[in-house]
Amino acid sequence: MEKVRGILIGRMQPVHNGHIEVIKKTLEEVDEIVIGIGSAQKSHELKDPFTAGERVVMLTQALIENNIDPGSYYIIPMEDINFNAIWVAHVKMMTPPFSVVYSGNSLVKQLFYEEGFEVRNPPLYDRMNLSGTEIRRRMLEDENWQELVPQATIDVIEEINGVERLKNLAIKEISEIGD
Repeated sequence: MEKVRGILIGRMQPVHNGHIEVIKKTLEEVDEIVIGIGSAQKSHELKDPFTAGERVVMLTQALIENNIDPGSYYIIPMEDINFNAIWVAHVKMMTPPFSVVYSGNSLVKQLFYEEGFEVRNPPLYDRMNLSGTEIRRRMLEDENWQELVPQATIDVIEEINGVERLKNLAIKEISEIGD
């Protein structure tokens, strides 16, 4: 029987518990999942503070931590090309073949739908709290962000002084507004 392979693309800035739950749920529907680390070229920005490599480590370790079979997924950093008409072809070139696309992003869904892919909405978990925006906000405000992420994410962020990085980026971006 042919394997059903799905794809899920997210920025994962940072990897949080919602990502892990979505991946677990998706693996109930497909045999393998391609996990695209979106906007891979971006880092050291307030909205995108972590590098693709840092996010790959967070995700790889978090999937191990959650006992997810390493043979069931592929993690692939994916750069933005800012050229919507050929973006799906770009994704296909960078990944193993897939037949089902999981995305909550309306543009992504439209682009894959137009190319004939089956598109499904991934389940969202506690979206009010489980978002990169909320986690980064909590980091900046010295609130408890750790409760929203796997231990692997905490470990990587501590290793790279990620909270300090984010705070420094916030100072830099605020001062640039006055320039």
